[in-house]
Amino acid sequence: MNFRPSLNLLCIIVQNFFMRTLVIGDVHSGLRALEQLLERAKVSTTDHLIFLGDYVDAWSTAVETVDFLMELQKSHNCTFIRGNHDELCREWLLTKKENPQWLAHGGAATRDSYLAAQRENWNKHLEFYAGLQNYYLDNDNRLYLHAGYTNLKGVEYEYFDQLFYWDRTLWELARALDPKLTQTDSTYPKRLTHYREVFIGHTPLSKTSTAIPQQGANVWNVDTGAAFKGPLTIMDVETKEFWQSDPVYTLYPDEPGRN
Repeated sequence: MNFRPSLNLLCIIVQNFFMRTLVIGDVHSGLRALEQLLERAKVSTTDHLIFLGDYVDAWSTAVETVDFLMELQKSHNCTFIRGNHDELCREWLLTKKENPQWLAHGGAATRDSYLAAQRENWNKHLEFYAGLQNYYLDNDNRLYLHAGYTNLKGVEYEYFDQLFYWDRTLWELARALDPKLTQTDSTYPKRLTHYREVFIGHTPLSKTSTAIPQQGANVWNVDTGAAFKGPLTIMDVETKEFWQSDPVYTLYPDEPGRN
């Protein structure tokens, strides 16, 4: 008996063949870089875009960046992870209480962006921030989160949600491991054994020069310093091919960013 796949089945096969999972590092209000990056990577509606958080703080287009992301998710398959800067901004929008540490680390530009915007945007953005995910686990057992986790059993057992967007020990651990170790070795850290790969941002790979995504153990860091002197990066999680914007500070020549 001849097998004749239906048109719908053929469409699904073709779509899956061309679909990429693309992970995007910390944007930090760099909308101009993000637009440039999506064009360079030839992003289409068949791609799954996973943003690793920190959508604001650094450059002047904070409100415009979140507006763009909210529009993007209407036409594209997007997953938005929660970053620590997103939580700091959300807290300010809710309380109007200014955190000196937040202001000194990019928050001042974000505050000014919101103060210049229509107040009706604030409520829409609060909904966006509230809807961010602490982590995402795909069907291939790849984990995506902003910063890290500490529980040896994995993210499902983490005691404090704040660790998902504040922890730096995961990357420090991954970078300190002997690269010859594999997940089957008895000395491999237990918290890294639960996932095929882990993708994070949060810790910039360089603050002073252009960087590329780096791997430590089975952890990939995609924060290439867009808030400082680096570019914004998008990477295909399967092939590890990546694309980068121009160094973001060159797209905002009259602004300090985060120093």
